[in-house]
Amino acid sequence: MHLVPAERAGRRTIDGHRVCDAIAAIGEPGHVRAWADRFALLADPGRLALLLALHRTGPLAVSDLAVATGMRDPAVSQALRLLRAAGVVAGEKEGRVVRYRVIDPLAADLLKHCTAETD
Repeated sequence: MHLVPAERAGRRTIDGHRVCDAIAAIGEPGHVRAWADRFALLADPGRLALLLALHRTGPLAVSDLAVATGMRDPAVSQALRLLRAAGVVAGEKEGRVVRYRVIDPLAADLLKHCTAETD
């Protein structure tokens, strides 16, 4: 059990070789944290609805997203602010209108899986 950290080495295992495989599969804690944060962004129904709309239709303005999702404009703006800060969406300004789109390829892949059942 060469991958087991020293602080866990004395604990009883049933299938020690599989424990090492599981540790290798989990990977670095920072990588796990990054994926957990990504999933947390998608775990909110409002944010997920916004991302699904953007993924399927392309760039949309805040007011259009509000109508499409049933959310209020301030809630849409707040959700987009979080998604923008996380690097998932970006806004493109055209005059006074800002249209948002999904820019994170990993998020786009996850959204593709979310919509696969409806295709």
